[in-house]
Amino acid sequence: MAELGGRRARGSDLQRRQTRQRIFRAAIAEFKRTGMADADIGAIVAAAGVARGTFYFHFPSKEHVLLELERREEKRIAGELTRFAAGSPSLPDMLAEVVRVVVAAERRLGGILFKDVLAVHFSPMRPDDDEWTDHEIIVVLVGRIEAARAAGAVDASVDATLSAMYFLLGLYALLTTTQRSTALRTVMLDNFVAQVWRGMEAR
Repeated sequence: MAELGGRRARGSDLQRRQTRQRIFRAAIAEFKRTGMADADIGAIVAAAGVARGTFYFHFPSKEHVLLELERREEKRIAGELTRFAAGSPSLPDMLAEVVRVVVAAERRLGGILFKDVLAVHFSPMRPDDDEWTDHEIIVVLVGRIEAARAAGAVDASVDATLSAMYFLLGLYALLTTTQRSTALRTVMLDNFVAQVWRGMEAR
């Protein structure tokens, strides 16, 4: 009897995860089409094949869908950066790789959804215990800056955490205020990486 109850519990848990994933995918498709603010919950639940209340059971608000997407994308990006960092690249190469993977995420999500994710990332409605310094991308980048500083390539006065935060803030600002897929944007991003590196390089 206990074994039967265990199988039912596992089956129910699997069904909940599958339902959550269907809702998530339908919401992301709607967000890509209209933007999060204008997204229609009715269209999302119809596409997912669930009741309206089921959406709110899994995601209390549309913003919670974006938070879930942000966590998934951050894990994906941090994984790529961790693998790249394992080769002990120079810090300029690491900064350029951060730009590359973030731009790839923007391309993957689309301009509208990418901006929505950044908006929720900086939203004052985020949980109080959700600190920037806890985010995986920051952790990887801070580690590489600290390694470069220890090797003497970065000035000893450089604060690795602040430098990583300023770099990402600048990158996100550039991506959201310039047109995608233009030669000028590529030049701007290359110059941005070079300027950041010059500001940290040991003299």
